[in-house]
Amino acid sequence: MTTRAAHRSLVAAALSAAVAFGLTTAAATATPTPSAGRPGATAPVDGAPGIGDPYWPLDGNGGIDVSAYRISHRYAFATQRLSGRTTVELTATQDLASFSLDFLLRVSKVTVDGAAAEFTRTDGGHELRITPARPLAAGSEHRVTVTYDDRPARHAYAGERNWLASRREVVTMNEPHMAPWWFPANDHPLDKAIVDVKVRVPHGREVVSNGRLRGREVGKRSTQWHWRADEPMVPYLAFFAAGDFTIEKGRHRGLPWLVAVSERLSERDQAASMRLMRRTPHVVAGLEEDLGPYPFSVVGGITTGLGPGFALENQTRPTYPAVGGSYTSLVVHELAHQWFGDDIAVHHWSDIWLNEGFATFMEWRWAETHGGRSGASTLRGYYGDVGPDSEFWKVSIGDPGAARIFDSAVYGRGAMTLQALRNRVGDEVFWRIIRTWIREQRGGNGSSAEFEEVAARVSGQDLGSFFTAWLRTPTRPAATAGNGLA
Repeated sequence: MTTRAAHRSLVAAALSAAVAFGLTTAAATATPTPSAGRPGATAPVDGAPGIGDPYWPLDGNGGIDVSAYRISHRYAFATQRLSGRTTVELTATQDLASFSLDFLLRVSKVTVDGAAAEFTRTDGGHELRITPARPLAAGSEHRVTVTYDDRPARHAYAGERNWLASRREVVTMNEPHMAPWWFPANDHPLDKAIVDVKVRVPHGREVVSNGRLRGREVGKRSTQWHWRADEPMVPYLAFFAAGDFTIEKGRHRGLPWLVAVSERLSERDQAASMRLMRRTPHVVAGLEEDLGPYPFSVVGGITTGLGPGFALENQTRPTYPAVGGSYTSLVVHELAHQWFGDDIAVHHWSDIWLNEGFATFMEWRWAETHGGRSGASTLRGYYGDVGPDSEFWKVSIGDPGAARIFDSAVYGRGAMTLQALRNRVGDEVFWRIIRTWIREQRGGNGSSAEFEEVAARVSGQDLGSFFTAWLRTPTRPAATAGNGLA
């Protein structure tokens, strides 16, 4: 994600989340049964209302691991009303009497494996608590279908009102939260899942989402667009946009690409935005030279006419605001996120510098390899231009706090940390660290502690004081060789 004004999690991650809430787990068996039915076992429990992230304790949920979301919607532009249903395919990671999904819209019906389930609202309306007709056994797989009809703009969570729409266009883009405004989710980066999206809109309107367009079903007055991504994703990275869009597509070095630009923009902005969107496959090819193969099966981008004031790294298809000129660095940033933030998601939101610092550093690297300043020069410029008493240095980017996860220091100091590491260990070792990190964390989640371990292991150096100075000390690092600044 750029600075703004305002594969599914591993089983171990699900288990550790449950432990964080003091819950126990039971191993799956060939024919799972709730532990209450086994001699001497405890009764099924109510799954925790959060996955264990201290920044947003209600994000995610305990006791479940989602494998897929199958979303089917109808959207009315005039009323900004969203109606439909989502089927959540999940596995119980413990014996459950009930469980939660993160969802804000008004629900009319819930079924679990086709049988009606009770449901209630808890924790200010953010938690949809579901009680199935029969408890769920640890290790068992289930299909939970939630039916709803509401105006998403009515709802807020964590101080956010994230529904972005007009009478002609809508786009679901925001971070760290977006899913609960349009589909029920286990809304935390620790639980990745396949996302399949169907949206029905009036004839003549387009719908764009993640992944590939699987088909269009044309009715008397409306068309259903069907999109599905091949690779699991974090819930906030799922999106759809609907409205009047110009769409272009092609293939570059075997990689399919599809881009779209809102026709609500001026002709000048449409032309500039489409020129920028067309650079997408070329930027991916450039990033691959440093980072290795692009992690997904398709790529693209979309420019909205709604003026969000920021860009977002939706998986396979980032969303951008209108641009009046050439902003290749913006595309570099969001496409770098496909590796850092999308393929490798954060473990907790406190690890956000691994997303934003890496994407910003790749902007520096792009400039370095395309006729601009070197990364080392950019680091020196930052360090010299930002005075020692600046608020910039008072943010501990290794744990910035929920209110500051998008602070400019997370971006700038994060990129500085990487260039300083590059200075300290040398160029060849640095890129070996980055490639090792990508290879070892592929498709999963990563924490600062894990990255620090990889850097120390690959470099053969004790980097503890280096990372303490850059990530965890709210002062400007001393200009020493140990800090990569001499």
